[in-house]
Amino acid sequence: MISIRVKLRGGKTTIGSWMQLANADVAEMMGDAGFDWVAVDMEHGSISHQTLPDLFRAISLGGTRPYCRIRLPEPDLAVQALEAGAEGIIIPNIEDAYQLREIKHRMTYPPTGLRGVGFNRANGYGKYFSNYLMLKPVIVPMIENVTAIPELGHICNEGVDAVMIGPYDLSASLGKPGDFNSNSFQQALATIMGLCKKYNTPLGIHVVEPDNELLQARIEQGFKFIAYSSDAVMLQAQLRSVNL
Repeated sequence: MISIRVKLRGGKTTIGSWMQLANADVAEMMGDAGFDWVAVDMEHGSISHQTLPDLFRAISLGGTRPYCRIRLPEPDLAVQALEAGAEGIIIPNIEDAYQLREIKHRMTYPPTGLRGVGFNRANGYGKYFSNYLMLKPVIVPMIENVTAIPELGHICNEGVDAVMIGPYDLSASLGKPGDFNSNSFQQALATIMGLCKKYNTPLGIHVVEPDNELLQARIEQGFKFIAYSSDAVMLQAQLRSVNL
């Protein structure tokens, strides 16, 4: 399997999904659905840190890479997810490069970073310790507030694998929650796309509704790191389609 980092660096599109339900059976089905990656959502939903190992195991059974969107942009939460087995960290609400740099520094082992060195699930409780020290997780900061846009060039220069737009939060920060057709949202979107192109950084977005036409439209727009819907949203859509 081509790694997601190699795909992104080669200009290819990678499509994953989002998981909010704290159920290993659901995680196994998501991991077997053909996505490149599935991000366990710690910010919204009922998933706790204790359930992460089982969810990551189940996602991995289908050859899908387990990622985690941590609850807050805090280093300790990123490290907890990594040690439970996450191969990528999606960081919400990044507003400037300094904030991102601090998180990355705490996620990185010495001598270049401050991460504590020890045995954990991700390194097989020591069995794969030496190899694990060499691995670098995929890092994707989320742009969810209009205040982050002027800082985006500096954020891109922090060595991230992609930058991801959180459309609902971004639209809310513009005073237009959920209105993705507003002039202000479209202008913000165009500015972000232009800056990511300028700094050669793959851009991602969450296609929340399970809409294949919208997914194809986002691919054609040039988005490279796309989260397609979520377990809960896809289930809700199927339930709404039942004619009772």
